[in-house]
Amino acid sequence: MEVDATANPLRQPSVQFAHKPNFCPLKPHEISGGQIQFRKVSVPPHRYTPLKKAWLEIYTPIYEEMKIDIRMNLKARRVELKTRPDTPEVGNLQKCADFAHAFMLGFDVIDTVAMLRMDELYVESFEIKDVKTLKGEHLSRAIGRLSGKGGRTKFAIENSTRTRIVIDDTNIHILGSFANIKAARDSLCSLILGSPATKVYSKLRAVSARLEESYEF
Repeated sequence: MEVDATANPLRQPSVQFAHKPNFCPLKPHEISGGQIQFRKVSVPPHRYTPLKKAWLEIYTPIYEEMKIDIRMNLKARRVELKTRPDTPEVGNLQKCADFAHAFMLGFDVIDTVAMLRMDELYVESFEIKDVKTLKGEHLSRAIGRLSGKGGRTKFAIENSTRTRIVIDDTNIHILGSFANIKAARDSLCSLILGSPATKVYSKLRAVSARLEESYEF
């Protein structure tokens, strides 16, 4: 009996499939065992009136584009969201909740609606006391440095870092991507620690140029 020297006894015969299986993506209600998923977003008292005025701008993209049901619970003063059988993705519910929460923090609808269409946007919040403990007039001056005359400093930071900033008393909220939020937070922290606005402006020019280079690639 002749043995083929080139034959490999460990070699397994190749298996050929008749066709590639095609699995349909699961719907949110299928993943959760057929149960509807909910999210609830509280409405602060000072955002109740702006919410009523901008309700149609908030309702339309959530209901028509994201396929999420939304309603305002007047008794509990909160926005309630839930999935539908035709909701295309599970993450849509959380995106809509983040969008509504960002509006409650004070951001404009035209800015927060980008969170529904882009995955890399989120909100970061911190307090002035997290950076430096200030009281009385020192705290008031720090808040004044953050905003600047007529909001000039805040607008300069927003335009240079491509972010949106809300200063709510001692709370600061920043909307943007990870790198842009870091750049804006560094500038705001410098102002809280006492750096003059002119020094922050010079750093912002360098930051803006660096961010422009990163967007080109």
